Amino acid sequence: MSWNPHHLPDLHGRTYAITGSTAGIGYFASEQLAAAGADVILAGRSPEKLARASAAIRTHVHDASVGTVELDLASLSSVSSAADALSDRGRLDGLFLNGGSMGTNTSTLTADGLPIMLGTHVVAGFALATRLLPVLDGRIVHASSGFVRRLRMEVDDVRAPQRGFFRTYTQAKTVTELFAYELERRLRQDGHPAASLVAHPGVGVDARTPARKGVYDPRTQRRRNPFSPWAQGKDAAAWSAVRALTDPGASGGEYYGPENGRRGLPVRLEPLAHTASADRDRVTRVWQQLERLAAPVLAGGRGGM
Repeated sequence: MSWNPHHLPDLHGRTYAITGSTAGIGYFASEQLAAAGADVILAGRSPEKLARASAAIRTHVHDASVGTVELDLASLSSVSSAADALSDRGRLDGLFLNGGSMGTNTSTLTADGLPIMLGTHVVAGFALATRLLPVLDGRIVHASSGFVRRLRMEVDDVRAPQRGFFRTYTQAKTVTELFAYELERRLRQDGHPAASLVAHPGVGVDARTPARKGVYDPRTQRRRNPFSPWAQGKDAAAWSAVRALTDPGASGGEYYGPENGRRGLPVRLEPLAHTASADRDRVTRVWQQLERLAAPVLAGGRGGM
C-alpha cells in the first residue's frame, strides 16, 4: 500500500510508549504519533529533558496527549521501575524500543557492569519488552541500523568484545534483530496479540533536522557532517518506525526502512537472512544469554515469555 508519513491513520484512543524520546528519532516519532491523535508516553532518563520534549510536542501539536516515565537504559533497576510505571497505565498499543548509548568509548559499562552498547541497546529493551507483554496489545518495534546489512556478523556470544565503535554498535544491533525475530516467533507460538517488527531509519543527521525549542535549536542545522548531502533529518528518519507501529497492513516479523538504505519514504524490505533466518540453536543461545543478563528485571515481573 502507499504510505504518506504526513497523513497517518487516526490514532485516537491508542497509546504508545517511546524510549529514547527526548531527542532525535525518538522525539520525532513521538511528535508524529501525537499529531495523529495517539496518547504518547515519553520514556527518558532526564526529568528536565522529558519536560522540554513534552513542551515541544505540545507547541507543535494542538491538544497533544503526552505523558512521561523516567527510564535510564543503563540501569536495570530503572528499567524495572519504568516497566512497573508503564504497566500501571494499562494497555499499550505499541512500544518503540529506541535509543541507547552512542558513546565512542566502548569500554564503558552500565550500572550493572554490562558493556554500554549491549546493555542500553539490547538488554534494556529485552527486559522492558518482556516485562510489558501482559499489557501489550499491539506492536513492538525494534530500532536497528543499516550497518547490520553492510557488516554481516554471525553473533553467538553477545558479550564477545569487538574492535572499535562500528563493530561494537553493529554487534548490538545484530543481536537486536535476532531478539526481534525470535520474539515474533514466540509471540505467534503462544497466541499473544502483540507483534514484533524491525525498523531501520536510514541516515539521519542533525544538520537536516528541524529546530524544536528545548530539543533542537537552529545551531544544530549548521553542524558539519560528511553524510549531510545524501542524508535526511531525524524527523524523516523516524518514519520507518512510525510506519511499523501504525500501518494497518503491517505484520509481525516485517522489516521497514528507506528503499535506498539512506533516506526517503519507508517501505517493507526483505528481512536480513543472517538475523531473520539464523540458525535456531544459535538464536536459542542468544535468547538464553539475554534472559540471564536481564534476570534482575525479569525476576520482579508480572509476566514473561
